[in-house]
Amino acid sequence: MTVDYGKAFGLMRTASGQSWQDYTTHTFVEGLRDGTLPNDAFLHYLRQDYVFLMHFSRAWALAVVKADRFEEMQAASATVHALLDEEIKLHIALCAEVGITEADLQATVERPENMAYTRFVLEAGYSGDFMSLLAALAPCVLGYGEIGARLSATKTSDTYADWIGTYGGDDYQELCKSVGELIESALVHRFGTDYDKLPIWDGLCDTFTKATQLEVGFWDMGMTP
Repeated sequence: MTVDYGKAFGLMRTASGQSWQDYTTHTFVEGLRDGTLPNDAFLHYLRQDYVFLMHFSRAWALAVVKADRFEEMQAASATVHALLDEEIKLHIALCAEVGITEADLQATVERPENMAYTRFVLEAGYSGDFMSLLAALAPCVLGYGEIGARLSATKTSDTYADWIGTYGGDDYQELCKSVGELIESALVHRFGTDYDKLPIWDGLCDTFTKATQLEVGFWDMGMTP
């Protein structure tokens, strides 16, 4: 299943080739769908993802700094809010159900796979421009949206229904559409409607693909608690 989060995302997704399929149909994802994912793997993933979201929020905050226009700053700021005040709450609530406290989450030791991904995204922002940062950020936000939409549209186990419902739900899907629109409008503003014909496009697609491959590594990590 594919979703429409804008032209630029669709082109980047296509350019990433098999990496995108490896990410969105990973064994971890399919385990969420049919309920066969071991609970210890899921809880391990939640703890690592809690750490990831802290760094990811910093990267989106950096996008506010890198933005050229007020509306870009607003969109990046809204995403920071969604991450810190909504998505992280899911992790806290799911872990609390099995006795993992917020203090436990904050004490999680970051695994190398997690560090590799988050530092790649942050470096894209530190050394690159607004578009480089968005290309590195996009696979996580929009990939989870695509995964959530697909799983929500199929018959799934109730085991991980809260996770599936969050990413397949209206609020998260609206966030994905907003991020897709942000990427498209930022590209058109800077480079015109034929942005995908310019030399810079290949570099953005390469960043997107590398981030996608790091997402695959994150799922692999989740399978090895």
